[in-house]
Amino acid sequence: MLKIGLIQQSNTASIEDNRRRLADKMRRLARSGAELIVNQELHDSLYFCQTESVDLCGLAVPFPSETTVFYSELAKELGVVIVTSLYERRAPGLYHNTAVVFEKDGTVAGKYRKMHIPDDPAYYEKFYFTPGDLGFEPIDTSVGRLGVLVCWDQWYPEAARLMALRGAQILIYPTAIGWESSDTDDEKARQLDAWVTVQRGHAIANGLPLVAVNRVGHESDPSGATAGISFWGNSFVAGPQGEFLFRAASDSEVCAVVDVDLQRSENVRRWWPFLRDRRIDAYSGLTSRYLD
Repeated sequence: MLKIGLIQQSNTASIEDNRRRLADKMRRLARSGAELIVNQELHDSLYFCQTESVDLCGLAVPFPSETTVFYSELAKELGVVIVTSLYERRAPGLYHNTAVVFEKDGTVAGKYRKMHIPDDPAYYEKFYFTPGDLGFEPIDTSVGRLGVLVCWDQWYPEAARLMALRGAQILIYPTAIGWESSDTDDEKARQLDAWVTVQRGHAIANGLPLVAVNRVGHESDPSGATAGISFWGNSFVAGPQGEFLFRAASDSEVCAVVDVDLQRSENVRRWWPFLRDRRIDAYSGLTSRYLD
């Protein structure tokens, strides 16, 4: 049984404050037995993609940096594997939305650069992030083979499938998603339900447990063009049949440890052998943009 800690946090404009509170929560989770701790997307700062500003590119951090050292030392101090989400400065003018996994000894186990980049009102990520170029490769750690993806990736069954086909034992999605204020209550309910449903579908279709960790709280739009984003929380852990093992509230911070049985996937895949019955001879069209 793997003990997974997750942190659903409301952020402030202070990177130092956000990190301090994250570190306090991670220490609390480690004391409660967590072996793997998953953080939300871009957890060090406010979600800066609500506007387009070249000045905000200054938030990006190189590898290595003071930021990576902070999380490396924290992983070593606590003896846990930590999934982080950082704004990576690869070169001048070249940036990625990158998940970095730190091993329990503080070394970098691996990283994943977000592949699918959205461009919607209040989510202007294409302005800031170059699409990932590391592919869909799981990251090997002392607690298992982690299929780490990021936010917008969670809507794409292809991403989850490729992680599963490469031997991932669990799917992990650091996330920053919420409601825009002009949406009706009915529309907000549909969006949240779709977000949960599509990810539970990935767990079911691949016979894998899944962890999605989202932000919570309201963050204002600095430009005033919108009323900001109310991040909807609802971080959750699902088992390989899509069953809820844990689900967080929509309006409060959460710090929780969830027991996940990685061995259960073996039995589920025997009962529902989706990988066995795939018609790989008939799927070539999936590499086309659209089939006219």
